Amino acid sequence: MVKIISDSTCDLSPELLARYDIGILPLQVTLGEDSYEDGVSITPDEIYTWADANKTTPKTAAPLMTTATGLFAPYLENGGELVCLAISESMSTSANVMRLAAKELHAEDRVTVINSQNLSTGGGLLVIEAARMAQQGKSAAEITEHVKALRPLVRASFVVDTLTYLHRGGRCSSVAALAGGMLKLHPKIVVSGGKMGVSKKYRGKMSRVIPEYVQDMEAELRNARRERVFITHSGCTDEVIQQIKSILEQLNLFEEILITRAGSVISSHCGPGTLGVLFIANE
Repeated sequence: MVKIISDSTCDLSPELLARYDIGILPLQVTLGEDSYEDGVSITPDEIYTWADANKTTPKTAAPLMTTATGLFAPYLENGGELVCLAISESMSTSANVMRLAAKELHAEDRVTVINSQNLSTGGGLLVIEAARMAQQGKSAAEITEHVKALRPLVRASFVVDTLTYLHRGGRCSSVAALAGGMLKLHPKIVVSGGKMGVSKKYRGKMSRVIPEYVQDMEAELRNARRERVFITHSGCTDEVIQQIKSILEQLNLFEEILITRAGSVISSHCGPGTLGVLFIANE
């Protein structure tokens, strides 16, 4: 029996985690002197309130070793195998914590750790693929081979409302060059090879920018796998979200359009008002 575990940056909803029987290992979010677990003891809105009040952004960190071993142990004690997916290793040491937990439990031969080379539901798409295969009874080796083959086909991008959070966090080097136009510029951030970079730059109100961003992707969307597409946001209005969902529905390409809200770690780095459309491309 193979159990799929992801770190909390996959940003999958509770409904999806239950549907695919996915375990979650939470990363840490630190506000001043206080640390919290992503998705457990802190919400993105609480983070925004704190960041605005303190004129700074939270710090984030990899999962605690004790949390990882506590999560892994019951499955391993029952004779199961684990396939664990983590945020890009260029962004966090989450994957290494998973490996160290497996070593601590003397179970390196039954725990496979995969660097998703992505973030948010870019990684979440791979997690779902792994979980579907586990439910079909596939082996850890088969799941690992399939997921690694899909990694370069994940298309993960998003448009940010404010550059403040990305700039302060320093996770996207391309953003520093844009700092002078922080108030009016809305870059399209693309994840490629496990790193973030700026693609197109939009100007104007987000109510116009976000639909334009999605429409600009139409050719890419038409080359996507049909099973699912994610609309992932860090606190956009229902009106904007439904507008994007309507655009995707009119394309009549996807069997499932999934809407998820980014968790506390991702929100700490992108700030409020960010929205992305994420999918897996055909080969």
